[in-house]
Amino acid sequence: MMRFAYIMRLSLLGLSLFFSLAIQAQTPNPAPKSSHRFLVSAHRGDHTHAPENTLRAYANAIGAGADYVEIDLRTTRDSVLVIMHDASVDRMTNGAGLVKDLTFDSLRLLRVRDKAHPEWGEQDIPTFDQVLELCRGKIGIYLDFKNADPAVAYKAIRRYGMEDQVIVYINAPQQFYGWQRVAPKMPLMVSLPGNVRTADSLAGFLAKYHPDILDGDWDGYTPDMVTMATKSGYLVFPDIQGPNEGPALWNAAVGRGIRALQTDHPGDLVAWLKDKRLR
Repeated sequence: MMRFAYIMRLSLLGLSLFFSLAIQAQTPNPAPKSSHRFLVSAHRGDHTHAPENTLRAYANAIGAGADYVEIDLRTTRDSVLVIMHDASVDRMTNGAGLVKDLTFDSLRLLRVRDKAHPEWGEQDIPTFDQVLELCRGKIGIYLDFKNADPAVAYKAIRRYGMEDQVIVYINAPQQFYGWQRVAPKMPLMVSLPGNVRTADSLAGFLAKYHPDILDGDWDGYTPDMVTMATKSGYLVFPDIQGPNEGPALWNAAVGRGIRALQTDHPGDLVAWLKDKRLR
């Protein structure tokens, strides 16, 4: 039994070494450079005083000092790239229907509003070009790639000279391979599957799929997972937004070694990080 246990330990050591070498052989594309030690992404823009995914919410995120605005990219029936989190316009506008079934001219007639905060007023549905123009040179873009053609999106990014200011969140395998074809240096972010909950399982996942940045829920990462990923050159950039978000959760995430978070409260998180001398 002792000999079997010893052999098993050697096998596990060899497996870990294999995963480590496999990861190192595929160097991940780095996230855009930042002067901050701790990165903050404003989920759907800073929508604490403006409707989500609007130019005003993105301007708020810039003012709050966030490093990224997270935007949700979709395509209209006539192939215009626009920003809307949901597949339909029902929740956030005075209209109805799926974005993919509506023309851009019909979307221009709609108004984005937050039903819980009518005092915030109404906004237009922004185009991708408008967001790129607003953010260029001011803030990075965390591109949640909902429904679009990677080649068309990358052409717009290049038109504004923002190749080094964008990371792309992948929602489906075809998106991953599509972006790798048209923009092999673009940092691609994926969420961890439910069966990846240890450093070893994370190493296996990275060795097999080779993403560049890791997303998921912050509490899905153990300190060992964060350490392993960071040492291998991967940025761990999970979500912490939700009804219970605040200093207690931020402190817990920091305690696990996490140094980048997506938040619903970018201004508050930035202020907290500065107070803790983490930014």
